[in-house]
This record gives sequence, structure tokens and C-alpha cells, in this order.
Amino acid sequence: MIDPHLWWYVTRASAIIAWALMTASVLWGILLSTRVLRRIDSPAWLQDLHRYLGGAALVMVGLHMVSLMLDQWLKFSAVEVLVPFATDFKPLPVALGILAFYLLVAVQGSSLLMQRLPRRFWKILHYASYLTVLLVSFHAGFTGTDVGTWWYRAVAITLIGLTTVAVIVRMVTGTRSGRSRTPVVRSGATDVSVGEPAHVQEKRSMVVASVTTVADGVLGIRLEMHEWERLPLWQPGAHLTLHLPNGLQRQYSLCGDPAERNHYDIAVLHTRESAGGSAWIHKNLLPGMTVEVSGPQNHFALEPASEYLFVAGGIGITPIKAMIESLPAHRVWRLVYAGRSRSTMAFADELVARYPGRVRIHAGDESDAALNLAAIVTHGLPEAEVYACGPESLMTAVAALVPARHLHLERFVALLRVAPAAQPVLVTCRKSRQDVLVPAGQSILTALEERGLPVLGSCRTGVCGTCELRVLAGTPQHLDSVMDDAEKDRLRIIYPCVSRASTSTLVLDV
Repeated sequence: MIDPHLWWYVTRASAIIAWALMTASVLWGILLSTRVLRRIDSPAWLQDLHRYLGGAALVMVGLHMVSLMLDQWLKFSAVEVLVPFATDFKPLPVALGILAFYLLVAVQGSSLLMQRLPRRFWKILHYASYLTVLLVSFHAGFTGTDVGTWWYRAVAITLIGLTTVAVIVRMVTGTRSGRSRTPVVRSGATDVSVGEPAHVQEKRSMVVASVTTVADGVLGIRLEMHEWERLPLWQPGAHLTLHLPNGLQRQYSLCGDPAERNHYDIAVLHTRESAGGSAWIHKNLLPGMTVEVSGPQNHFALEPASEYLFVAGGIGITPIKAMIESLPAHRVWRLVYAGRSRSTMAFADELVARYPGRVRIHAGDESDAALNLAAIVTHGLPEAEVYACGPESLMTAVAALVPARHLHLERFVALLRVAPAAQPVLVTCRKSRQDVLVPAGQSILTALEERGLPVLGSCRTGVCGTCELRVLAGTPQHLDSVMDDAEKDRLRIIYPCVSRASTSTLVLDV
């Protein structure tokens, strides 16, 4: 026989646990946004725990509601549990609990659909987690059977106090990071990682705080906001877009500490075949100057793993350096860093000194033998996630050796992709309520720009990801090199600077 008191105990326990988990989820969200725990583990781990706490809270709330219906003394019906004010037992406090349940479902659902929802809508909905905890607090205080006991008071005071502190911290950090922003330049996409989504990118004026030589032909540049305003969060792998005075736009990976919210650090190589971007920077950029910057965006995010193998070629070390520095001390990883000469390899000596035994430098002027990537990949960390950034010759070699499921690449130049002859496509812009007929000889991005639609473009070769747009209907024909085609299909995004459609029509969220 089942103890008739069982469901009463389950109801009490599940309610307290759910309340604690909701509070922990809110607190962890604050720690995630402020990067307080950045030295404990990678940012993806923090995100996962935040999501799991919220999911576990929802499970406990579900158990609480089921146990209310199974308790033979309370005898709640399904309608009374799910519909506000359907019960005569303390109708207002119970209704607050039911409303909190629906808000929690909405918040958790928005987390699962984060990549498909407009960023602003997702952000507003996610803030409902604070209201959820507040409603639960009132619900528990007016309906709980243990309200008068000392342990309940201790738990309630602790949970409410922690929530209050979390809200204050979020308000303070949000105010500091949101002052004196320039108008938003919008397109219509959703980013795939932490940073600013393409559809809410801001073009902000930043001051060049310092310009230093970090290697032969490589400048280290620090950018700050006026009056040291706090900058948007970013994760390793993210890049900025610099809007140069000569009209060019160029992307550069962030290579500093994501926890430093008052400046961005980048490194710029003076390329021999420069089309005017790096050449202008090396010739003209000086401390005190103001440049227009948008981003950060991230299409090369670091995913959680137990082992990593990093492969960098030349200036490709910049996103890799930020990834390495974000990892905890106990994480297993190795770095292979190749370049023409040690003097041209930015941060080489610094990385060797900080991480002895983990960093292998292959400088062309110091060794006659070619870099044996096959031996490194096969005998090094065979189950590691491999992150590689550098010239195309290196990327091709790495891609030939590493299974696709373990490979993460960031290219400098677009892949040569064979595509069928371009056909005209009718693009329907859902937000703007316009139909744009794109002829075969014109890119979708250019056609949208000519109609004055709010889209962004930069490299126009399918590498940087600036022009990302959400696909609402139709089938994209991916011709870019930003990320894997299957991942783009999963996220329902397109890069219209080079990509087209395999259907005659395409509906975009712009």
C-alpha cells in the first residue's frame, strides 16, 4: 500500500525544490552575463548549466502540479491546476502559481527557440524569469502549509534575498552597459552565438586607445568607448567589423579577455595583397583616432569538450588565443601554431611562456621539415574537437585529416563552390512587405540594398557572415563559407551576398 501522505510530501518537496532551482537559474544567468565564473570553465558550460537549471525547475513544477491532483485530501482537478481562479481554495495565490508556471514554460521555450526568435523578443521574454520567481514567492507565501515553521522562513528569506540581489545586479550592469548608445542599424537575421545578432548590430564610435607592434607586420589595436562605457558581451571566436574612413569594411577576430567589458583587442596583419583595409590601418591608424565599429558576431564559437586541438596559421592565432585563455587550467588541449618565421608570429613567445608543454611552434625559418599534421592529428588527441584558423592551404590540409563531426574551421577566403547557373528568384521581404525580383546576374544582397531595405553587407564573398538573414520560406542554395550547410539549414539562415535559392521564391525576415 502507498502511504496516503506520500503525495502531500511530494507536493511540499517538489515546490521547494522548484523554487530553489528557479532562483539558481536566475542567479546563474547573472553570473553568465557578467562572466564572474569565467575562470572555472568555458562559457558554453555556463550556458548549459543555466539552461539545465531552468529545465529542472520546470520538471519540478510539473511534479508539484501532478502531486496536487493525486493528493487525496486536496483533490485538485486538472482544470483547477491549469486554469487560474478555477478553484475555491485560495484562488488568488493559486492563480499566481499557475501564471508563474506558464511564464516558466515560455522562458524555457524561448531558450530552445533562441536561434529562431527575434533577439529583442527573446530578450524581453527571458526577463520574465524574474517575474516568475516573484510570483512563485507570493504563491508559496500564501498557500504553503509550512509558512510558519522556522526552516520555511529561512528558506524563503534566503531565496527571496538572492533573487533581490540578482535583480539589483542585473539592473546595475544593464544600466552601465546601455548608456549613450548610437542608433541601431538593423538587418533581419539572428546570430548563431553570443555577441550581437546581425539584426541588432550597432555601429558605434570607438576610440583607438593604443597601437602596438606585436610581431613583424602585425599591429595590436585596443579600442575603447568614450568615457569607458561597457561593451556588449562576446565569446572566443567572435569578430568585429571595422568601418574604415576609406569606405572599406573589414572583419578582425577579438583576441582579448571577454571579461574585460571596457575595451576590445584585435590584431591586424599587413597582408601583401591588401585591397586597402590592412594597408590603410597600418599606414593611418593612430592612438586617439575614432573609428566606426559593429559587432561582435560569432560564427566560430567554442563548444564544450573534454579535449581540444587548436591549429593556427599566421594571424589565425587571434581567435584561437582567446579560446585558449577562456579554458580552465584542468582542460586538456594542445596548440600547433605555424608561420613563415617566429618574428612574424603574433603572441608566439607569450603563449609558449604561459603554457609550457602545450604549445608547439613551427616556424618556417627554423625548420627545413614540413609540418607533419597527419602525425599530430592521429597521435596527438584523436578524440579532440579540432579548431583551426589560418590560410586556405592549412585549412584544406586539416579538413582532409579530421572527421567533419570534430572539425571547426574559420577561413580567410571563400571556398570555390560549384553551383548551377543562377536563376532569377523572387524574394519576399516579410517585415518590409516588399517583393524583390532578383535577376540571375545580381546578388540577393545587392538587390535588397538597391530597394533601400535594412540589410548589412561587408566582405561580399561569403566569409564574414555580416549579411546573415533569417529564411521564413523557400529553400536556400548555400554558396558561402561561413559555416556548414546543414547547420545553416537547421538555423534557417542565408548569407545573401553569394547564396541564392533552389526554389523560385524565397521569403526573408527583413
